[in-house]
Amino acid sequence: MTSKKVYLLSYMTIILASIYPIYMGVLMLSAYIKDGGIEAANYPSYIIPYTPICAALIICTALLPLVYKLCKRFTLPILSVLGAVLFLIVETGFEKIAVFSDLSFKINIETWQLFSCVATPQVRNGVWDSLNIRYNPAFKIHFYAIALLIVFVVIGVIYLLYKMAETQNYSKIKPLIAQLVSVIIFIGLCILACFTAFFRTGDINIPPISTVLMTIFFLIFGITAGVYTGTWLYGKKTLVSIVLPSVTAMLVTVIMYIGEMVMMNQNLFRRGNSFIFSPLGAFPLSVFDIITIFISGAITYFILNAIKQKVIK
Repeated sequence: MTSKKVYLLSYMTIILASIYPIYMGVLMLSAYIKDGGIEAANYPSYIIPYTPICAALIICTALLPLVYKLCKRFTLPILSVLGAVLFLIVETGFEKIAVFSDLSFKINIETWQLFSCVATPQVRNGVWDSLNIRYNPAFKIHFYAIALLIVFVVIGVIYLLYKMAETQNYSKIKPLIAQLVSVIIFIGLCILACFTAFFRTGDINIPPISTVLMTIFFLIFGITAGVYTGTWLYGKKTLVSIVLPSVTAMLVTVIMYIGEMVMMNQNLFRRGNSFIFSPLGAFPLSVFDIITIFISGAITYFILNAIKQKVIK
C-alpha cells in the first residue's frame, strides 16, 4: 500500500471516529451561544474531553504529509507537540462553559468533570460532603495525562504507518500492532468510564465491579504508555528497549494514583476491606495498589520481550 493510500485511510478513520464527538462539541457550543451553558443531565453526552482530542487528531493527521515532507526526522515530535497544544487550547476553552445543575453551588464543566470522576453524574445527593471533596484543579493531572496519551499514541500509530509505507521499511510492524491494540482497548475503557464512572456510587468504598474495571484501566493506561515508549526504542539493547519502557509503564500507572489522591482530598478509593487493600501506615498505597503498579510493568516487559528483535548495530 502506498503512503498516499495509508494517509487517506488513516484520515478517513479519524474523521469517522470523530463524527459523534465533533457533533456533540458543536451542539455544546450551540447551547452555550444560545443559553449560556449546558444542562447537567446532558453533560455525559458531550463526552469531554473527546471532542478536543478529536479536533487535535483531525488537524495533526491532515498536516502529516506536509510536515513529513518538510521535516522528515522531526515529524513525530512536531505533530505530538502540536496535538498537545491544540488539545489544551480546545479543552481549556470548553472547561469554562457553565453547567446548569441542581447542586447548591455554581458549577462549570471544569468542576463537573471532577464530580463525574468521583461518581456517576446521576449520583447527586451528599456525594461532595460524604467524601469531603473540594474543587482542586490539580485533579486534572491524570485527566490530562489520559487525554494526552491518547493524542500521542494515535499520532504515533498514524505516523508510523505512513512512514512504513513511504520507506517500505516494516521492521516495526510488531510494536506497531501492539501499540494499536493497546490504544484501542484504552480508548474503549475511557469511553466506558466517561459514561459510567466505572459504576462508582459516590462512596469512598467502591463495589467489586468498580475495583475490577478501575484496576484494568490503570493497567492498560500504564501498558499503553510503556508500549508506546518501547515502539520508538525498538531494536535497541534490552535495557533500553524493554526495561526502560516497563519502568515507564509503572511510573505512568503511579500518575493515575497521584491524580486519584489529589481528586479525593489525599485519599484513595477503598477497593476492599481486607488488609491487602488497606494503606501501608502513612503510605497511601495498599499492597494491592503496589502489585497493580508492578503488574503494569511486568505485562509491558512480557509484550516487548515477546516481539523483540536483534539489536541493530
